[in-house]
Amino acid sequence: MNDLQDVVNLRHTLHRYPELSNQEFETSRRISEFMAPLNPDEEINISKTGKAFVFNGKEEGETIVFRCELDALPIQEKSMLAYKSSIDGVAHLCGHDGHMAIICRLGQLIAEQRPKKGKVVLLFQPAEENYLGARDVVESKEFHALSPDYIFALHNIPGKPINTVLLKEGSFSAASCGITVKLEGRTSHAAEPQNGLNPYFASNTIISEILELGNTPSDLFKGKTVATLIYTRLGEVAFGVSPGSIEFGITLRTFENEDLDLLRSKAEKIIESHAQKAGLEHSLSYCEYYPATMNDPDCVEMVTDAASTNGLELEQMTEPNSWSEDFAYFTATNKGAQFGFGSGENVPVLHNPSYDFPDEIIDPAARLFFEIYKARLNI
Repeated sequence: MNDLQDVVNLRHTLHRYPELSNQEFETSRRISEFMAPLNPDEEINISKTGKAFVFNGKEEGETIVFRCELDALPIQEKSMLAYKSSIDGVAHLCGHDGHMAIICRLGQLIAEQRPKKGKVVLLFQPAEENYLGARDVVESKEFHALSPDYIFALHNIPGKPINTVLLKEGSFSAASCGITVKLEGRTSHAAEPQNGLNPYFASNTIISEILELGNTPSDLFKGKTVATLIYTRLGEVAFGVSPGSIEFGITLRTFENEDLDLLRSKAEKIIESHAQKAGLEHSLSYCEYYPATMNDPDCVEMVTDAASTNGLELEQMTEPNSWSEDFAYFTATNKGAQFGFGSGENVPVLHNPSYDFPDEIIDPAARLFFEIYKARLNI
């Protein structure tokens, strides 16, 4: 009999030795070491540090993927835990150590009741926090060869009661991107600013208009939009110089993919218009593009049925999560669903230096996945 305590111990070890995005070499090794005695039919290296473990049925059938994340955050942990992070400035403060533990527990359950048909894949994805690891996985030949019929994932949700399942069809988490803007004017002596072209004044107008556009309810958009100023860089600590260039970054966020396209287009027009009026050269670039995570109705129904069968509380979400998730790259090309799993009402929020994943939700979350697996591949 596979022991749940072994999974809890693994979770504590993963927490103690966190690794950043695309550097999860030891994390990946520890997962392989844990999974080996469960005798998966295949162990596949996928996208840098990622791993996929395949359990095959004897008959033809569907392929179902259950995904979790390997990476930690570049944040200093503040806790008195016996297993607190031993790596300075790096910690599992989003719960990926717990998500891995859930999938490892699922592996234990599947090893005891292997698929009768099709195949089940346990996917450990690198680089969710940075570098869009899901996109790298989806674009890999190894993932393409798996050809999933369905893919599922969860994320623990602090602030919600333990074991509550949060579900929504359609958009589950927001689309977002970062936009970096550079304006070039002309430096001058600080005593003669009229001989230069300081881009501050135009940038101030541009930023104000983009923030107003993104943060004011409007019939232009299908759903909620958010624009957030992230940083500005203007001039140097040189009191004899009036600056001639500025760079700033804004995050654009929407609940629908079409809205992000529209918000980007309108932001670009604001930048171009005011740069031209002020006689400034301008350039812009995008980074960290996340589509909205779109939950397939059939997959949502599978999660709903599994949660009900296991006696878990269901909460239907009225609007998507405002954060973005690279699981969106899976749902852009495959039928899938991501759902929330309550991790406690009075616990620190995600990314808080004092956050710690609750061990008590490992087994019920794994058994929800296991119920989906049984209903599709083991009947």
